[in-house]
Amino acid sequence: MKYVILIGDGMGDYPLESLGGRSPLEYATTANLDRLAKEGMLARCATIPEGMAPGSDVAIFSLMAYCAKGVLEGRGPLEAAALKIPLKEGDLAFRMNLVTVGHDGADTIMLNHASGDISNPEAGELISALKENMPLAGQKIYQGVSYRHILIWPGAPLGLPSIPPHDHLDEKITNLINEPKNAPIMDLVKASWPILENHPVNKKRVQAGLPPANSIWLWGQGRTPIVKSYKERWGITGATVSAVDIIRGLAITTGLVPLTVPGATGTLDTNYEGKVEAALAALKSYDLVIVHLEAPDECSHQGDLKSKIKAIENFDARIVGPILKALPSFGDYRILCSCDHYTPVMKKTHSSDPVPFVLYDSQNPAQSGGQGYSEKEAAKNPTIIPDGPSLGLLFFGPERQ
Repeated sequence: MKYVILIGDGMGDYPLESLGGRSPLEYATTANLDRLAKEGMLARCATIPEGMAPGSDVAIFSLMAYCAKGVLEGRGPLEAAALKIPLKEGDLAFRMNLVTVGHDGADTIMLNHASGDISNPEAGELISALKENMPLAGQKIYQGVSYRHILIWPGAPLGLPSIPPHDHLDEKITNLINEPKNAPIMDLVKASWPILENHPVNKKRVQAGLPPANSIWLWGQGRTPIVKSYKERWGITGATVSAVDIIRGLAITTGLVPLTVPGATGTLDTNYEGKVEAALAALKSYDLVIVHLEAPDECSHQGDLKSKIKAIENFDARIVGPILKALPSFGDYRILCSCDHYTPVMKKTHSSDPVPFVLYDSQNPAQSGGQGYSEKEAAKNPTIIPDGPSLGLLFFGPERQ
């Protein structure tokens, strides 16, 4: 039996007046997902445990059949694991975004959580400048991908907040910066401003009409999680295909092999065909492959409805379709297609709604009666899978005792 999990990050959304009362999933052309919805099980899963923020780390962990509550503290240590950064006892790993902020008198505004998806070479120059000039007291900075980087803080003060920058797009963040309990983090944020503001990379970006990466933003901190591997739970091996470090970190945490695909960017222009090729090659050696597409989420954070629809259609036509076509050659298989969480374009951030998923078992097709893959069609089935382990029982079967 082969197992495939395909994740369209942030595809979930709400009905929009501009789409005639349809959601982007309903509006987009998704022939392959629609076929699975008609021939498989279409339902919803609560990927965000009660009391936890609806981040991709938590939601994707659920789709991977794990429960984040009491295990995941933040995405920082997962991305540190992906970069092979060792954490010592007492270390906290922070996600360090390169962001774009604006200043209006005494107010600071979060303009772009990703600095316009800054390129790796540009980010590399900025990270080097930060390493050389930041007033660090034991903290260490590591370059990741695009705007996503890591700061390791040995003996960080307890109780520091985690404030996702994409939760505050186009908002004044002055109160967050000036809040006394946030001072240890915000002192570092403010220290980055004079280093980045006039850097040649940012001057060129401004001249080109691109958002400058003129601030760091620290969030998503935590310590290394410890869980049972897929091999221990179900006796299966597997690999992941993704452009982002958080998925590679989740892979390492759960005993999977993270694969790197040249040209995989985490944006709309990613190497779709390369991802499919890597996934199908992995299935020759492993029992499970997980393919993740970041683009729908990034488009949603930018409030770019047209691009989100395009990202959904690319996910369906260029990832789901080719993989579906190839799977019968591997024998019996199960495939799970889902978004990890909603990222409504009108909100530009995540929400905790149960997500629509479709599960197809080649040995046991279960006609769901769904007319297509969407939030509305999935909601016609009253079934809501309550958590990741319950989804795992449905997809992989009972765990080893």
